Amino acid sequence: MSYKPVEVKQVALFEGEPWKEEWQGMPEFVQHKMECFKEVVVRFEKEEDYLDFQRLINQKMTMKTKSIWHPFKSHWGSQKGVYKDES
Repeated sequence: MSYKPVEVKQVALFEGEPWKEEWQGMPEFVQHKMECFKEVVVRFEKEEDYLDFQRLINQKMTMKTKSIWHPFKSHWGSQKGVYKDES
């Protein structure tokens, strides 16, 4: 059995700017960068120390946690999922 290549007409994904027409009237989005005063690397010799630290600062972390804010500040911001019609 042999397969013949199928001719497919493709439109370049980023050719021109067809999105501009669809984007009219959409709300603005501004992402403010949260700057920190100071960053500190903390190392734990034992898991027990890591768990104790979480209790001391009253924040939960996982083994995948790379950074936190103290006091706690959500990485989602204060208005997660809030959208307003400004028209």
